[in-house]
Amino acid sequence: MDAQRVQDIMDSSEMVNVTLNGEGIYIEHVDRKNGKATVHPLDNPDQKQSVQVSNLIEH
Repeated sequence: MDAQRVQDIMDSSEMVNVTLNGEGIYIEHVDRKNGKATVHPLDNPDQKQSVQVSNLIEH
């Protein structure tokens, strides 16, 4: 996935299924300049991490 698509998902009113390493995640922020996103597992909002947007998969 690219940073623009991640931003589009964040801006959308629809729920879009996105995974990281097979686990459902929630996207908190996208840094389009650096191609990174701050995400956390759907079931653990305290486990935030910064990842490359290219590692995210839209289903």
